Amino acid sequence: MTKPTESSNPCCSSPYSYERAEVTPALEAVIEKAVRVLARDGLVVYPTETVYGLGADALSEVAVYKVYEAKQRPMGKPISVAVSDIEMIYGVAYVDEFAERFIQKFLPGPVTVVLPVKSCLPPDLSGGTGTIGIRYPDHAVAQAIIAGLDSPITSTSANISGEVSPVTSDQVNVPHDYLIDGGKLPGTPSTVINLATKKIERPGAMLEEIASFLKEEL
Repeated sequence: MTKPTESSNPCCSSPYSYERAEVTPALEAVIEKAVRVLARDGLVVYPTETVYGLGADALSEVAVYKVYEAKQRPMGKPISVAVSDIEMIYGVAYVDEFAERFIQKFLPGPVTVVLPVKSCLPPDLSGGTGTIGIRYPDHAVAQAIIAGLDSPITSTSANISGEVSPVTSDQVNVPHDYLIDGGKLPGTPSTVINLATKKIERPGAMLEEIASFLKEEL
């Protein structure tokens, strides 16, 4: 890994303008480079509808280790993954009927769903919990990167563990190989919900809607 040395041009001027935007031709080269970096086990900082994430190929043990090293995060402490479609969720986790209803209603969006993990992911990501946190970000650039790699990537904020999650590119303080500057991001963290226990593990975005759904379902 190297210290930050290169950034792309900003991909938006408003912190909310990207949410359902199309990937423009100008961004295609940026996304293609990000995919190439990820494919060789590199680290990419990417924008989401919450904060900047630190992405690595979530199917590569080498890449996953680099994420822990960059964040100075203790090995075995779980890290979530990000996907580009619902089919990819089924590829890495077991989904029951309740989880399927929740996913269909709230994803893509600023929500992390916790589900029983399949063996295709490196064990360090689940930290021995038997579950994995999954993000399906509502952000065209993030989705395009993941789809281009055709693999889930890590979904963890691009900061040293315990420090402030970055909402601008200049707040990113972890080593990385490539950064996509998405301007200032909203900053509200995703709500984390364990769909096996049906409990909210961390309140965040869309909390009222999720709480209402749980009340109706339980």
